[in-house]
Amino acid sequence: MMQKREFHILSAGAAQSVVEKTLLEFSALNGISVNVRFGAVGAMREAFMEGAPCDLIVLTRPMIDEIMALGRVLGQGADLGKVGTGVAVLTGTKKPEITTALQLKSTIMKARWIVCPDPSIATAGKIVLSCLDQLGMTQSCQDKLQYFPNGNAAMNWMVKKADPSVLGITQNSEILPIKGIDWVGPLPIEFQAKATYTAACLVGGAFTKEALNLMDRLTGLMAREMLLSAGFEI
Repeated sequence: MMQKREFHILSAGAAQSVVEKTLLEFSALNGISVNVRFGAVGAMREAFMEGAPCDLIVLTRPMIDEIMALGRVLGQGADLGKVGTGVAVLTGTKKPEITTALQLKSTIMKARWIVCPDPSIATAGKIVLSCLDQLGMTQSCQDKLQYFPNGNAAMNWMVKKADPSVLGITQNSEILPIKGIDWVGPLPIEFQAKATYTAACLVGGAFTKEALNLMDRLTGLMAREMLLSAGFEI
């Protein structure tokens, strides 16, 4: 019996829900085995640069542009959309007020734990630290912060922890798809730093046709509703 060919994907965690949903049909139609790795965008970029096998990659637009400059991307890639950063609580917990900086500060002060992606490798983690700095809460929140490899891991930890005093802050697309977590809303505009995520096909891969097809499934008109419901801004 012929072994299925293996198609490799490296993807930022912000796109995990839409990549997973798209792969259900893609894998069956193309008759290939898909090996997909999700993680913080910085970690996925590093894995690629270190030579991890990859046919399709999803990173932030600046990172894709960086890879393009090295001559390793076919074409220009295609944008999924922008993603902002939001706040999450355990389902069933009363949603706190976070519309203004003062409301957000009060909410953070009341939280027992603040969970977010690791700022050393993740966009959302950097935004959280910048937000705390602007609020003058960097020192007071040091013992509250719990870092995770990506937002998906942070949100799933919240579900397992089942503690209503835990506050999650990560990208909206890593909050909305998680069952057991409620999206409270976006961070106030002064703390936002929205990132555009982009899919790209790699030069010289064995699956160029399939990679371009998957890229279209992730970013084309038919993907619009899926992307919007997952928290992307198009």
